[in-house]
Amino acid sequence: MSKTKASGTTSLGRDSRPKYLGIKASGGQPVKTGMVIVKQRGTKVLPGKNVKRGSDDTLYAIKTGVVKYSTKRKAGFNNQQRVVKIANVE
Repeated sequence: MSKTKASGTTSLGRDSRPKYLGIKASGGQPVKTGMVIVKQRGTKVLPGKNVKRGSDDTLYAIKTGVVKYSTKRKAGFNNQQRVVKIANVE
């Protein structure tokens, strides 16, 4: 008995599809209501003014306007400071 299958099959080639994460609307770009601003895993960018966070951590606009990114120091639960990026629509 053979240990491997017949020729023509391979154990390779089962790669997953890309997730297309990242920033979809850069700073200064106009957005409409409901447009995706950032697709992310976790909260690398936090929602700011007129921005909501979806169940998969996607940020989207709730008002028509222009995207602006800013940074801010934020204290964690253990009082450690970290710099976070915030997405706003104004």
